[in-house]
Amino acid sequence: MHLEIVTPEATLYSGEVESVAVPGVNGEFEMLKDHAPIVSLLKEGHVKVYGDIQLDEEVEDKFTKADKGVWLAINSGTIEMNDNKIIVLAD
Repeated sequence: MHLEIVTPEATLYSGEVESVAVPGVNGEFEMLKDHAPIVSLLKEGHVKVYGDIQLDEEVEDKFTKADKGVWLAINSGTIEMNDNKIIVLAD
């Protein structure tokens, strides 16, 4: 599935991923391929991206490397998933 992480300053990531876990306002949840369409508000926490993630050098310092992917700290945001495409608007 395809993920885009966008902030007011720039697009931090655009590429294929295995799964994404986000800090929803009602608790953390994870999306895998063929997840039902969803739109949700995000609260402070980490967007956890799993898969073989290749980051551009300009944005590498914004992410924390994890076992099987990367984490991005956010203050708030919105997420939409539809047709195996996830868009995270993060602050």
